[in-house]
Amino acid sequence: MDQHIAESVGRPDLIRLDDRLVCLRFETMKVVSALAAVRHLLDTGAVRRGDTLLDSSSGIYAYALALACHRYGMRCHIVGSSTVDHTLRTQLAVLGATLEQMEPCDDLKLDQKRRVERIHEILAEHPEYHWMRQYHDDVHYLGYRAVAERIRRSAGAAPLTVVGGVGSGASTGALARYLRQDSPDVELVGVQPYGSVTFGAGHVSDPEIIIAGIGSSIPFANVDHALYDTLHWISFDAALAGSVDLLRRHAVFAGLSTGAGYLAARWERGRAPGRTVVFIAADTGHRYVDTVYARHREAGRIEDLVPQAVSGQSELALPWSRMQWDRSPGPGPAA
Repeated sequence: MDQHIAESVGRPDLIRLDDRLVCLRFETMKVVSALAAVRHLLDTGAVRRGDTLLDSSSGIYAYALALACHRYGMRCHIVGSSTVDHTLRTQLAVLGATLEQMEPCDDLKLDQKRRVERIHEILAEHPEYHWMRQYHDDVHYLGYRAVAERIRRSAGAAPLTVVGGVGSGASTGALARYLRQDSPDVELVGVQPYGSVTFGAGHVSDPEIIIAGIGSSIPFANVDHALYDTLHWISFDAALAGSVDLLRRHAVFAGLSTGAGYLAARWERGRAPGRTVVFIAADTGHRYVDTVYARHREAGRIEDLVPQAVSGQSELALPWSRMQWDRSPGPGPAA
C-alpha cells in the first residue's frame, strides 16, 4: 500500500498498443525523479526536514516537487513560467508551495533567463534554501531505476528501443543508462521540438509553438548526448496529429510531447521489425484540451507524415526531421 499519493501518481502503466509498440504512461512523470531526489538529499544529509527546496519550472516539475515536499515535510518555492495555468496554481497554493510566476513572454529563452536570474536573487536573500537544479543535477536520474526494472520485466525478450522527449535529459537518459547495464543493445531515440538548442536546432523556429518540456533554449547539463542513437525533430502540427491519433486509435489521452513521441515510435517500429519500441507518455492530456484537443478536426493523418532524413542540423526542416546521432558526445553547430 502506498504511503502517499505521490507514490501512486509517479507509478507508470505499461500499455501494449500492439505486438511491438508499448506506451509507458505516467500521470505525472517528474514525480518519479522529484521523489527520489528529495529522498536522496535527506538520506545523505544535504537537506533536513523543514528546509525549503527551490527551483524553476514551466509546470510539471513544479507539481512534482510540491508533492515530494508534501511527502517529506519540506517547504517548496517555485519560480514558474507563464505557462503555469490556473489549475496548477490552485493545487500549488493548497499544497503549501510558494509560486512566483513570470510575466507573459513570447521569447522562451528570455523567459528561462529571467527565471534563472530570479533563482539567483532568491538564493542571495536566502542562502539556506536548496536549489534542486532539475536541469543540471543528475540526482534526478535516480527515480528511473525502478521504472527501468519494470520495463525489463514486462517488455519481453526482444531488443528494446526507448523513445521520449529529451527535455532535461533525466528520464530518457536514465532509462537508457539503467537498461543498458543488462542489455547494451538498447537503443535510445530522443524527440525534440524545433527551436531547441539541446541538439543544435536553435536556428529553426516553429511558427506554432515550442513544445514545452521536451526542448530548451539554454544548455542543460543533465542531457548526456552520448546516450542517444537517433533524434527526431517534430513540429506542433505533427505532434497534434500524433496526439489525436493516439487518443482516437488507442484511447490514450496524453500530452503534446507524447503525441510527438508516439509518431517517432511508430516510425522506429517500422524500421526495426525485431525490436520492441517503448515510448514515454509523460503526463495526461488535461492541460492540452484547449490548445491541442479542441483542434482535433485540424489534425492530419499520421499515415501521410514521413520524416525527412537529414545528416546535419543545417538540413532540418518542418514538420518532421530524423537524424542518426550515433551516441555522439555533443551537438553539431547550428547553421
